[in-house]
Amino acid sequence: MRTKQERVHTIGFSIASKLSVQLWVRLIGTFLLLNIFFLGTSAVVLVLSGERSAVEAVRLLAEEGPRIAEEPGLVGLGGVVIERVEEHGIGWSVPEPYSGFFPAETASARRNFVLNAEAGTPFYNLFDRLEYQFQLELDGIYYRIAVQFAPWIWALKIILLVLLVYQVFHAVQAIFTQARLIRTVLQPISDLAAQAQTLSKEKGPLSVQEMEALAGTLDEINAARLDTRIDLDTTQDELKSVASAINSLLERINQSYRLQARFVSDASHELRTPIAAIQGYVNLLDRWGKNDPEALQESIDAIKEEAANMQELVEQLLFLARGDNQTLQLELEHFDLGALAQTIYNETQMIDSDHKFVVEAGEVWVSADQGLIKQAVRILVDNAIKYTPAGGEIRLRVLRSDKDVHFVVQDSGIGIPAQDIPHIFERFYRADDSRARATGGTGLGLSIAKWIAERHGGHLEVLSREDIGTRFTLVLPATAYFNSSPALGTKNSSAL
Repeated sequence: MRTKQERVHTIGFSIASKLSVQLWVRLIGTFLLLNIFFLGTSAVVLVLSGERSAVEAVRLLAEEGPRIAEEPGLVGLGGVVIERVEEHGIGWSVPEPYSGFFPAETASARRNFVLNAEAGTPFYNLFDRLEYQFQLELDGIYYRIAVQFAPWIWALKIILLVLLVYQVFHAVQAIFTQARLIRTVLQPISDLAAQAQTLSKEKGPLSVQEMEALAGTLDEINAARLDTRIDLDTTQDELKSVASAINSLLERINQSYRLQARFVSDASHELRTPIAAIQGYVNLLDRWGKNDPEALQESIDAIKEEAANMQELVEQLLFLARGDNQTLQLELEHFDLGALAQTIYNETQMIDSDHKFVVEAGEVWVSADQGLIKQAVRILVDNAIKYTPAGGEIRLRVLRSDKDVHFVVQDSGIGIPAQDIPHIFERFYRADDSRARATGGTGLGLSIAKWIAERHGGHLEVLSREDIGTRFTLVLPATAYFNSSPALGTKNSSAL
């Protein structure tokens, strides 16, 4: 669950929140424009009403004479006051080019808006005594006609108040309704981000600018620039999960690309060595070895050995290629792993008389591909033979627990340096090139054994000490088909 600070951060910086704020600001702007239009329209209506009242007042003056100016108010013209003045006062006159748009009775009058508000009047009542004043000359007498807008102002204030109340209510409601609407509209993008979480193992709607920035970054990525990454600091919150997933995907692609390039380079190097040796001996035979039986036999033996090495390497490469492409199918069967250990023990004794072999295995059943399991164990045994001096002991043990079966291959050889153990399952990795040249091998055996173990739902464990020995353990899921075998921890046959 997110903390309060994280929730505030999301509200402040998410795409949905930004869109909601932008739409809310636009709504407020629309309301302001509407209010300005209402006030402007009201002002025009007041001016037109004042002009009409002033024209009617001038006509009454023309008909009734100056005595009307002595009345407190004109009958039939509510809110109009006529006073005699000595001369024109302040005000503005209609410019000559535009005087034709005004009535002839008031075209020459000076006009002015006057607020007769007293000091301390509240702003709400400030315009209650607004007057539209006309100052004009009629038959040599100066008059001031004041049109009072109090009834109009009161009605307009009521309408404006109702309008403002509605706008405030609608603005508050929009905060919530727009957020829901935006989330609904952006739901497909949110679903896309949710799908991206399965790639990046992280949680996380996108703006057009962010999508364009993301597309621009991706467009720049090619095989030569797989180390390019999307900047997460400048990415919107909802986009961070997508960008992080893409970065994670790019990282895995880049790592796979580097491993593939290294694999091709190492494979080329491994193939180049026997090919160079074969070419060397062929050239030797071509020059003068045909007539030298000893050189001829040496060349034939060397060529046969290098060809065998090439065949082994190619077969291992093909095995790994089929494994990587998921085209290598397992042929599962129930078999006794203890019996397999005994078979490997018997076969190994026949081909290697320089080491002492010991087997400790009871009846332990597993469900696996027997051929592949035997291949993995043979790889471990061959490694033990290569790196154990003559006279050393190699021990084969089959152990079981409630959930796992352990096939242990332990030797008393030279051991593996601690800094090399994390890398021994990498393809073509060999801890010591000088030892590799002396013992043979391609550096692919442990990679194959690891693949076989993982393909069966198991794994390989290694424990090694230099000049003491190495113990490899092939761990496989156990089945219900077992009777008796040594349980884990019942015997301590390792000095490691």
